[in-house]
Amino acid sequence: MGFNKTFTGDEDMKAAEFAELLQLSHEDQKKIQDIEITDVTQDTRQLSDGCCFVAIKGLHFNGNEHVQEAADAGARLIVASEPVSITGDAVVVTVPDTQKALAQLSARFFGDPSAEMTMFGVTGTNGKTTITHLISKILDDHGSKTGIIGTMYNKIGDKKLPTINTTPDPHTVQKLLRQMDDEDVMECAMEVSSIALVQGRAWGIDFDTAVFTNLTEDHLDFHKTVENYFDAKALLFSQLGNSYHKTSKPKTAVINIDDPYGRRLIDKTAANVLTYGTHGQGLLQAKNIQVTSHGTKFDLSIYGHEYPVHLKLMGDFNVYNALSAFGATYEHGLEPEEIIKSLESVEGVRGRFQVVPNDQDVTVIVDYAHTPDGLKNVLNTINAFAEKRVFCVVGCGGDRETEKRPIMADIALNNSTDAIFTSDNPRTEDPEAILDEMVAKVPKDSYTRNSDRREAIYYALSKAQAGDVVLIAGKGHEDYQIIGTTKHHFDDVEVVNDFYADDEK
Repeated sequence: MGFNKTFTGDEDMKAAEFAELLQLSHEDQKKIQDIEITDVTQDTRQLSDGCCFVAIKGLHFNGNEHVQEAADAGARLIVASEPVSITGDAVVVTVPDTQKALAQLSARFFGDPSAEMTMFGVTGTNGKTTITHLISKILDDHGSKTGIIGTMYNKIGDKKLPTINTTPDPHTVQKLLRQMDDEDVMECAMEVSSIALVQGRAWGIDFDTAVFTNLTEDHLDFHKTVENYFDAKALLFSQLGNSYHKTSKPKTAVINIDDPYGRRLIDKTAANVLTYGTHGQGLLQAKNIQVTSHGTKFDLSIYGHEYPVHLKLMGDFNVYNALSAFGATYEHGLEPEEIIKSLESVEGVRGRFQVVPNDQDVTVIVDYAHTPDGLKNVLNTINAFAEKRVFCVVGCGGDRETEKRPIMADIALNNSTDAIFTSDNPRTEDPEAILDEMVAKVPKDSYTRNSDRREAIYYALSKAQAGDVVLIAGKGHEDYQIIGTTKHHFDDVEVVNDFYADDEK
């Protein structure tokens, strides 16, 4: 498309173009009609001359208290959520929902780039990263140039860019989509977190397909209840096709019908629905599933046609991931055979059931499993092929979700032969206090405990013998550990490689 407005700063936009989006009064429309806008931001660190500053009132920061700072930095238009007064030339308008305003203004400022691409939004407790990568791989193999927005990185074609949040803020995501469209990306697969949906970060994105993976307890420090968590996930589906600009593109919801919350989602969307599952109910089904140490076999059934599938990925959870990616790309118009060929070629995704090679005949697996459901799924998969001992190294993050700590410990103990409890990202909590909460309800002689994650991993690897399996859970792709408020470099895969390299010396 080549829409060269904005992020290069070569062209400006009349603020009057925002008036309809903000539903301003006639008086406010007259005040802003001649203002030229050079950027849109909610971040006081990114203020620039001629920008539009949107004042967001968040959990820890109230942008309404910084409007004078924005005016002094050169903002021409300030969008606030409450009455404010400033000195200077900036014009202030007030709207009821500045989060929604930021998303809509950012989308319009960058030329509504999502409307020019096919957008896949993936939400759910587990599987988002793997599914977005599978969708991208399938489409790339089909000759497309794709983008990914997600937890591990953002991707434009073959280029990978760093990311901070699973779902970036609206300005960042719209700027990224603009880059994608300018670089001829045709499809984008995007992880959409529940918190981002509540905070309005997905407003202004014209999703064509929404995928629901599953829902188990997670992020309850933010949502407070599972029902609130479900309502947040449901926003992606209730908003599907309800964007503020017109589009004729058909919309599809791909929903895991085996999940009770998935069944409830069907009534939450006006889009076409493709259900998938393994229990005989979905329009898209996996039958005769066989998990081995070399992969997973099953028969894929859709609309009365069956196809054999042999994934290199292991586990029932990866069957669900494959089904959802199949459903999304099938509804996009690809043929079953070419989708399956791509799925069968996937070696894996970094930090998602990643097998770390070694010469000791020990199966070492690094996985992001950080929820009770995720940990249980991974251990179930391992136990389906493990012939000897199963070691599980796992911890829990600090400053959040204390209620899941004893649950994680219980799952590790009941689904492995040797449980080793350690630190994850302790943040500002005492690592030993976190471990105390994990082991509070389990027998003292049933586990090993070491808050030093490197030492805990080394301990498990030193005890493992040929034929054993070692699962290192919780951090997956992360290459850091947050201690206090500082990020320290730490990579589980590197630690494993260091152990075996030292062992050879």
